[in-house]
Amino acid sequence: MSLQALFKKRAAGSKIAGLTAYDASFAGLFARAGCDFLLVGDSLGMVVQGAANTLGVSLGDVVYHTRCCAAGAGKRLLIADLPFGSYENGERDAFAAASRLLAAGAGMVKLEGGRRWAPTVRYLVERGVPVCAHIGLQPQAALLTGLRMQGKEPDAAQAIEADAAELSRAGASLIVLEMIPAALAGKITAATADRTLTIGIGAGADCDGQIMVMHDLLGVFAKPPKFSKNFLAENASIEAAVSQYVADVGAGRFPGAQNSSPWSSRRCSLKSLSCAPSMPMRKWCWCQPWVPCTPVTCAWLKSPVRSPAQPARYA
Repeated sequence: MSLQALFKKRAAGSKIAGLTAYDASFAGLFARAGCDFLLVGDSLGMVVQGAANTLGVSLGDVVYHTRCCAAGAGKRLLIADLPFGSYENGERDAFAAASRLLAAGAGMVKLEGGRRWAPTVRYLVERGVPVCAHIGLQPQAALLTGLRMQGKEPDAAQAIEADAAELSRAGASLIVLEMIPAALAGKITAATADRTLTIGIGAGADCDGQIMVMHDLLGVFAKPPKFSKNFLAENASIEAAVSQYVADVGAGRFPGAQNSSPWSSRRCSLKSLSCAPSMPMRKWCWCQPWVPCTPVTCAWLKSPVRSPAQPARYA
């Protein structure tokens, strides 16, 4: 499926479903099961190589796995990660790395980082390289941020919005939104809809599409991320599990409330983000934690809003 076909699918009202892949066999199976795109992610460092993070993945590693996946992916859009250290030194380095990934069979490259990388995105796009950006939680920066929800505070949320807007203007065709509040993801999706598709992972159901790590979909690990779902548990085969995932994403059934943190509720029962300004800020909305609220009941959780003193269940 081409990039243009993804935009047409969004225009037709369907959500887009993608999975990570690392070899030809699984890439072929995921394509047969209906995945719209595949990602050769630097997550391979953790799920294939057994490392504690993605930082040790080399450009050569991603080139190798991209070539493997290209052999099985057929006409599916294949996205390949620019790994840590392959683009930070300058735009020419970024293009050199991207050209190797395209030569290996990728149809798009993905890079992590906010608006400071907009010039790099623009440089690549002007030279014929389709780009997927990645903001919110950025695994390559996990030593600084940890693996936790991003954008919960007002300043952080505004920074992520600004990142998305600038990257979209620079020419990013897709933006992965990882582990940010769903209300924020929905706002970004609406704001960038004229030129960019948003792909969520732990960012609620309002994105244009979803991406999952294949090992999480298949229930490989004992402690998967809270936003994931083991689809194999409900199906007799891997292909059936992937087909169900694609169907559930396309119809808007996944991710559901149980696959999101309480910080990621899509809608608060309050009528606006600036509710009851005359009321004292005694309570904070559990759905959108930066919003001062009156003591109302949250329609999504069916329980009273929590105070800021209550510890977060997702961090």
